[in-house]
Amino acid sequence: DVAIDAASGVVRAFAGVVWDDLVAATVDAGLGGLECLSGIPGSVGATPVQNVGAYGAEVSQTLHRVQLFDRSTGETSWVSPASLELGYRYSNLKFTSRAVVTAVEFALSTDGLSAPLRFGELARRLGVTAQDGTSRRPAAEVRDMVLELRRGKGMVLDAADHDTWSAGSFFTNPVVDTATADEVQRLVASSRGEQDAAAMPRFPAGDAAGENTEKLSAAWLIERAGFDRGWHVPGHARAGLSGKHTLALTNRGQASSADVVELARAVRDGVRDTFGVTLVPEPVWIGVTLDPE
Repeated sequence: DVAIDAASGVVRAFAGVVWDDLVAATVDAGLGGLECLSGIPGSVGATPVQNVGAYGAEVSQTLHRVQLFDRSTGETSWVSPASLELGYRYSNLKFTSRAVVTAVEFALSTDGLSAPLRFGELARRLGVTAQDGTSRRPAAEVRDMVLELRRGKGMVLDAADHDTWSAGSFFTNPVVDTATADEVQRLVASSRGEQDAAAMPRFPAGDAAGENTEKLSAAWLIERAGFDRGWHVPGHARAGLSGKHTLALTNRGQASSADVVELARAVRDGVRDTFGVTLVPEPVWIGVTLDPE
């Protein structure tokens, strides 16, 4: 299921391999590059579809090749990452019937060090003081810290903890034009004060998103729109926000898809009504829709 060449750093895995099992295997083999993506639920085959990312790293940074089964021709072939149009939580495999991922190949570093640490909280916890996005640490050390951070946010499955019964970070961080980001910051200043507005997370969205675009924090907006940790739609407590992290929509016990949809709709609409920014769900929806017919 998994082939690791520790000398070259090339790693190949079938699509059905559990993602975190692969990450652990690469770290154990002394390879670096996937450690920041530790603890993410799901399979290897899903990672290029979503261009999975966390803690300043994305799959696209280490992706070497992807094997696809073409639905229309029935042919299987290897393609380059460039052919997937990878962007923030996006590839041209997502929301389409282009092909099915059957295997993925990664090119990792062989020095045992992590990818450059670009996420402030992770870097600080690892004792990195220079926030220039170039510092590296042993991959095993970074993996351990990422898992610790994820557990603190309820992002590592624990059958006894309902905060971990979730679909992960439910909404993507919105990418908006600079004028919209300025308006959001103005609204925060008028309702919560200049100090809170000054601390609003906003970062350049990158070349792929176009000029004058910025990425905002979905979780930060959710909280400023009045949704506290543990919030649920009044009278509908089977689904609610995590008690640890407002970006996670959780099953509090016996929740149905309708319960989750209702919760997601309430949060999305609340943020839109408060800031004029529409949050977009990260999971692919099958058989349900966020908007009522």
